[in-house]
Amino acid sequence: MVNSYWKKDDFAVFSIEGLEKRMEALQSIIQPKFTFLGNHFAAQLSAHGTGEFFPHVARHARRTVNPPRDSWVAFAPAKRGYKALPHFQIGLWGTHLFIILAVIYENPDKKGIAERLGQHSALFTALPDTYIVSGDHMKPEATAIGEAGEAGLEKLLGRLQTVKKAEFLVGRHLAAQDAIQLSEKEFIAYAEETFDSLLPIYDIIIGNHK
Repeated sequence: MVNSYWKKDDFAVFSIEGLEKRMEALQSIIQPKFTFLGNHFAAQLSAHGTGEFFPHVARHARRTVNPPRDSWVAFAPAKRGYKALPHFQIGLWGTHLFIILAVIYENPDKKGIAERLGQHSALFTALPDTYIVSGDHMKPEATAIGEAGEAGLEKLLGRLQTVKKAEFLVGRHLAAQDAIQLSEKEFIAYAEETFDSLLPIYDIIIGNHK
């Protein structure tokens, strides 16, 4: 039997009714795992050499009624706040785990980012077809890169330039039933591999390319 890092109970947290009870479960069951991952991967991302990365475990502090449908730890080169910066995330929905590079609506340089990514579209086609892209971090659904194709990527990047609320996410989804099969060592390796494959895209996003 695999001593897995993620358990069924982690994903079941998002089925708990009520804000208070779901938040209690998040804080006791999931956030300690995010804290551990935050410290581990902040070091890996900092070693890339584009600035020191800091972990940000989602606290969902502003919620007063609706319980969170997902949660995450984010990584960005800033101690306070990350949403206006391109950032990485490891997180959970009730159905799957995600490891992504995200540019979300608070980012002030979305037009420039879209233009730079559009000039280096080969980076996306170099990724495995199973990697995903999305235009909305609030929705669990995403499209496999192989399915999106060049036309789908162009559309997402076009929206990023022109639509105020547009976003751009790229990375990997792992179904809950697959995530719970991985030991801690296997999951760490899976996440490290994912970040390594996304860092060249991060370099383009921040303009750190030759």
